[in-house]
Amino acid sequence: MVEYYRGRRLRQSEQMRLLFSETAPLLRENLIMPYFVVETDDQSFEKEIGAMPGQYQLSLHKLEERVARAVDNGLHSVILFGVPAVKDEQASQAYAEHGIIQEAVRLLKNRFPKLFIITDVCLCEYMSHGHCGILAPDGVILNDPSLDILARTAVSHAQAGADMVAPSDMMDGRVAAIRTALDEAGFVMTPVMSYAAKYASAYYGPFRDAAESAPACGDRKTYQMNPANSREALREVFADLDEGADAIIVKPAGPYGDILRMVCENVDVHVCAYQVSGEYSLIRAAGINGWIDEERVMMESLLGLKRAGANSIITYFTETILARGLAR
Repeated sequence: MVEYYRGRRLRQSEQMRLLFSETAPLLRENLIMPYFVVETDDQSFEKEIGAMPGQYQLSLHKLEERVARAVDNGLHSVILFGVPAVKDEQASQAYAEHGIIQEAVRLLKNRFPKLFIITDVCLCEYMSHGHCGILAPDGVILNDPSLDILARTAVSHAQAGADMVAPSDMMDGRVAAIRTALDEAGFVMTPVMSYAAKYASAYYGPFRDAAESAPACGDRKTYQMNPANSREALREVFADLDEGADAIIVKPAGPYGDILRMVCENVDVHVCAYQVSGEYSLIRAAGINGWIDEERVMMESLLGLKRAGANSIITYFTETILARGLAR
């Protein structure tokens, strides 16, 4: 008799499949929930984001309520994005002592001391023109003059009590500027998780609505990475590590699984995958319409990121997964 490979021998039962699983199950500690916090006098404000069903812009009070429920379900980590009441061309509310993110950090740290709070450090939500840096009259994004604002913003987040800062702007040299500023301000132990490999992706579309940060002119292709490039991702990652990054983010996640795997195989630091708004919305829309088994696709999409090597995952599905007990 001709002998052939019998892969089915190790798939005969759930217990057997678990025993021989090559990727560990999803853990609650692996998940980071993003929240959009709005500066408003209406503390009952809770507005569903049209392009992201199930996700909301939240007042401070409503943020506290949602986080409380999620913490009860096992939430460990959050990343915060702010929507200020006033925007200008110097992003002054990004580093204001009583800015919306600074107030959100203080509120959450006071109520949930063990919650790990990451703050997104960028300027697009705070600039009147919606770009991630200072805009020159000719439409050019000025790299080096933007670094001081980014550094001031990171320090203000640390002063408010943030456990980690995550610069997402993609200005050259911003990690070094932030690391230096944090150290000089006495926050030597505040880690930096850099959006190191962040692509100029069409998958960010729903986020623009959520954070009210669409550029008023041009696009972000001069500072975010070209989706056609892969080796460049390693140059960006190594540059940020050389400047003092403690961990890095690959964004988007699923469509860039090859980048995620390549980065994980070439660095010895924590790698976080950001399953972005477009990835979330595609799965949610198909689920709402009954075209897919949403829960299974949701979990499979995250398993794929773990399989590629991600140590943690920023995903808008975090609350759902915790509420349903789908992570260990």
